[in-house]
Amino acid sequence: MLPELNLGDHVRLRKSHPCGGYEWEIVRLGADIGLVCLTCGHRIMLTRRELARRMKTYLPKPQPPENPPSTES
Repeated sequence: MLPELNLGDHVRLRKSHPCGGYEWEIVRLGADIGLVCLTCGHRIMLTRRELARRMKTYLPKPQPPENPPSTES
């Protein structure tokens, strides 16, 4: 079973891509899931079932650091 996926989330697959990368970014959601390799930029499409089998780790979208309020007078 897949966790709740969102655009921009990262996943780590069980086998490496031929370029050596393991991490992928989700760029399309639907019946098929579109992924982009974060090492070389190659795009692939996997069915939800295939992604569930190949996925090793789910990495939520990195949150940008919040800017603290300025204390200037």
